[in-house]
Amino acid sequence: MARYTNEMRERAVRMVAEVRSEHPHETAALRHVAGLLGMNVETLRLWVHRAEVDAGERPGTTTEEAEEIKRLKREVAELRRANEILKSASVFFAKELDRPTTK
Repeated sequence: MARYTNEMRERAVRMVAEVRSEHPHETAALRHVAGLLGMNVETLRLWVHRAEVDAGERPGTTTEEAEEIKRLKREVAELRRANEILKSASVFFAKELDRPTTK
């Protein structure tokens, strides 16, 4: 799988925006630019759509929102694990307190 720099992604997205009016539809513009850059059309299409969502031009979850959601999901999972540990500890200590003492 090829890795592209952020600069390459931004340049490719700009190129599509620049040539879009010269083509009958978006797919033709994507094919043209992808051919020039030697990349997969679908990869470029995803980049363009992501850029449009991030710019507010298309509905969807922005990159920033997606990152925040991932962070919050990790935090929730961590808190759930901590709660399970605390529940287990409280059960253990409750049993210890209920145990009769010998004198």
